[in-house]
This record gives sequence, structure tokens and C-alpha cells, in this order.
Amino acid sequence: MSKVDLIFNRVSRILEVFMIVIFALLVLDVLFQVFSRYLLGTSFTWTEEFARFALIWMTILGAAYLNGKKEHLSMDFLYQKFSETNKRKASILIEVLIFLFALIVMVIGGLNLVYTTLHLEQLSGTLRIPLGYVYAIMPFSGFLIMCFSIYHISNFLKNKNIE
Repeated sequence: MSKVDLIFNRVSRILEVFMIVIFALLVLDVLFQVFSRYLLGTSFTWTEEFARFALIWMTILGAAYLNGKKEHLSMDFLYQKFSETNKRKASILIEVLIFLFALIVMVIGGLNLVYTTLHLEQLSGTLRIPLGYVYAIMPFSGFLIMCFSIYHISNFLKNKNIE
């Protein structure tokens, strides 16, 4: 196993653990909200906002994770009809398009969003944290997707078989 493969596996494992932690916090947050509302008779407003932010982070990080594992949703009926050479070409083209999307929309657009919300000092309604910190997950995940796309392209170029 090469050094790049070890780094890829380590980053994937860190993402897994981080998403598990976010999910566990989300579950605890929702359980606390239900407990406080029905058993204590009071409702804490911050729990809904925390749940929303945790779900955003988990979703965006999950997209990067699934891209790295190549387990994202795809329709491959036509792709399966291709020869091995055309599969390799199509796979590289798909990864280049994913890379460009992540660069333009997630990294550049995400950094613009983070900068704008931090510059305007926008705070979340209840938790009063800068929204730029919440939105920072977008360029971070975009960067991960770009790295994963480069990793996949290099594997397609090195290997003869496509899987």
C-alpha cells in the first residue's frame, strides 16, 4: 500500500469518526429537546438550531466521504455498456467534472459565502455564533472532494482495470 493510499484511508477514517460524533450529538440534542418539552414542560430554542447546523455539517461531510469511497449515487446503465478503455475515459471525465464542481461551487463559492457572512458579522439566531463558521464546512468539504478526485484520477491512470 502506497503512502498516498495510507493518507486516503486515514482521512476517510477521520471523516467517519467525525460524522459519527456529529450524528451522536444530533441524536442527543433531539432527545434532550423531546425530554425537555414533554417531561420538563419547557422548550429550549437552541436545540433546534444546533440540530439544523449538525445536519448541515453531516450532510456536506457525508457527500465528501461518499465521493472518496466512490459510493455516491450514480446511474451506470450506459456506463456498464462501455469497453474498458471507454470506462476509464468516462471515469476520468466524471472525476474532472466533479473536481471542477467542487472547485467552483463548493470552494470558491463557499469561501465567498464564508467571507461575506464573517465580514457582515452575521450571527445565528439563537446560538449567536458567526454563520461563517457554520458555512465553513462547504469549502472544506469541497477541498476534500477535489483531493479525492485527484486520488481517483491517479488510480484510473495507474491501473488497467476500472472498479
